[in-house]
Amino acid sequence: MARYVVMFPADNEAEWEAGTDADHQQVYDTDEEFGRLLEKRGGVITGGRELASTSRAHTIRRGPNGTALVTDGPYAESAEQLSGFYLITCDDEEGLLEAAQVLVRAHPAVEIRAVEES
Repeated sequence: MARYVVMFPADNEAEWEAGTDADHQQVYDTDEEFGRLLEKRGGVITGGRELASTSRAHTIRRGPNGTALVTDGPYAESAEQLSGFYLITCDDEEGLLEAAQVLVRAHPAVEIRAVEES
């Protein structure tokens, strides 16, 4: 079976933190609906997580002379930050794309990439 990662690159951290329990539940319900739709198409969510807020992130970059530079916060040049992801196993890419369309009700953007098999 093919493997994919479904990523949420545009969720608004401040909006999430200001949201109510009911707002959060709507997101969870939408994500659960995605899982049900995916299963109907022969796929399965094999992993994934909501990521901690980007304001608590750390970035490590190669600095002068190959040294590692550690900074607080996400990579500054990024236009968007990743807020979460799912790992998917599915042989029906079209079915995955159809099921994933429900996710835009709760996430402004959804990015799906095939995972290279090793």
